[in-house]
Amino acid sequence: MNPAEYPLPTLLTTSVVRGSQQGESHGGVYLVDFAAQEVEQVVDWNTDEIDWQGRGWDRGLRGIAFFGGEIYIAASDELFVYDQNFRIRRSFRSTYLKHCHEICQLNNHLYLTSTGHDSILAFDLERQRFFWALYLAHEEGKLKGIPYDPNGISGPGGASGPPATNHLHLNNIHADRTGMYVSGLHSGGLIRVGDENTVERVVSLPRGTHNARPFGDGVLFNDTGSDHVRWVRRDGSEVRFEVPQYDPGELTHTELGDDQVARQGFGRGLCVIDDRLLAAGSSPSTVTLFDLQSGATVARVNFSMDVRNAIHGLEVWPY
Repeated sequence: MNPAEYPLPTLLTTSVVRGSQQGESHGGVYLVDFAAQEVEQVVDWNTDEIDWQGRGWDRGLRGIAFFGGEIYIAASDELFVYDQNFRIRRSFRSTYLKHCHEICQLNNHLYLTSTGHDSILAFDLERQRFFWALYLAHEEGKLKGIPYDPNGISGPGGASGPPATNHLHLNNIHADRTGMYVSGLHSGGLIRVGDENTVERVVSLPRGTHNARPFGDGVLFNDTGSDHVRWVRRDGSEVRFEVPQYDPGELTHTELGDDQVARQGFGRGLCVIDDRLLAAGSSPSTVTLFDLQSGATVARVNFSMDVRNAIHGLEVWPY
């Protein structure tokens, strides 16, 4: 692929700054123009309401979706709606939205992962309300989907929702005409949610995978543990891309140690642009375009050498 002959996209991405202190930025939202090789920070996420415990958790903005000319971005326990000038217009909470990571829009519904409750929540984009949730529970060694009310309204049997658990660490969701797919650090693979709330693992994945989704005749994912993006086909063949690495001497804020910050090369954030071009995120804040046909790197934009600054959500800018 010749970048000069191929239209390069503008992407919207969120970042999370791990290990930052109160009063510092905890990440933000950026427009990344690959054609111009320019980055514009449109939101600086810095609030006194952040939970200061843990590594990532309540810090920063995460998944991104678009609907009705607006931008939906998830924080840990709140869904924010921005206009195209990145002014907050409204926000929504659910009792069972906790440590949300990725979100996915399909038709007039938005689906969100609730890592803190091993759940998937659904938000009606036209009616502007949470309306459905599914708890992924382990029962007798098997996964089971248990629906509940995401608005926390108790039914005849008592509380409507699950306890605060994090067994699967659900951190990704993808929905298309073939079904809904979720995965997490401890999910054991890609899980498909079918009719009548059935759940089944459809493919095994390496531990620590991010952003897994069906693609073509296989599965596409960030193999974070191996520092690669991988597209593995049903016949066992694969296309593999190496996550960018930098000279350690160029990195900043490395003194905090890996127990407090995201290491360099941590791959997270994945966006299929078309049947040929793929965008992938990594830390320190880097977005790379890969050619799925040739296996080549097309372009790369880095906008921070702070090793704490990790890409999270990643979508094509539609406006």
